[in-house]
Amino acid sequence: MSTLAERTAPGGPGEVASGYRPGRTLPLRVELVRQLKRRRTLVMGAILAVLPFVLVVAFAIGGEPEGRGDRITLMDTATASGANFAAVNLFVSASFLLVIPVALFCGDTVASEAGWSSLRYLLAAPVPRARLLASKLAVGLGLSLAAMVLLPLVAFAVGTVAYGWGPLRIPTGGELAPGTAAQRLVVVVAYIFVSQLVTAGLAFWLSTRTDAPLGAVGGAVGLTIVGNVLDAVTALGHWRDFLPAHWQFAWADAVQPRLEWSGMIQGTAVSLTYALVLFALAFRGFARKDIVS
Repeated sequence: MSTLAERTAPGGPGEVASGYRPGRTLPLRVELVRQLKRRRTLVMGAILAVLPFVLVVAFAIGGEPEGRGDRITLMDTATASGANFAAVNLFVSASFLLVIPVALFCGDTVASEAGWSSLRYLLAAPVPRARLLASKLAVGLGLSLAAMVLLPLVAFAVGTVAYGWGPLRIPTGGELAPGTAAQRLVVVVAYIFVSQLVTAGLAFWLSTRTDAPLGAVGGAVGLTIVGNVLDAVTALGHWRDFLPAHWQFAWADAVQPRLEWSGMIQGTAVSLTYALVLFALAFRGFARKDIVS
């Protein structure tokens, strides 16, 4: 499919119109504004912002969480301070809820254009295919990161008002000063984002293969769930080390008296490997795809 610039250039196909600059097409700010105005973005942001309030109400109705016997978990320290409350919000959301915005923002982006039959017009504008994908991927990842930052920020503020400003109480014993706790939570959010790059890669790749946004988003979520199920199969032994889901809670090492990096480093390596392969497949396949929608 030749671009409009190639067809209208004086020399015909193979030449471009005077003044045409591929790098200036579909600026990131334009794509970002388009995505921010979409209803699904606003709804997803509202859900993440409301979750901390829901948990505060749940604790107010049900009382403070209690440990089971001599075992104390992170959930049992939820009402100890605002920092603990923020950590608990990340704990209950990391395995599924935070998967949804990543799959939504990265899986809906290209497929929705195809579903609206506007994809071919974007390419004929003319926007180079690689530029189109790069802009949409950057915005999708940016919105995913924003979603992961929004949740702990709101939770930290709500938790501080409800339970007070104080150190992060560690279930295994000891505590972290508020300043140190804030730094550790930044590490936690960064690691969760990296671990979710596999879901982002799946969603983005599927988005370039289908015209149905729901198929791309649902497929990415479904495959992520399959990965979690496989990780629960202990019979797989060391093969589970190659599953991204096996390392999804390695961030727990960041909320210990001594920060441990080994698990997060291994998880980061696995996630980045899968993500880079999936992103490469998306760009390669889309470059050769016949756009008819």
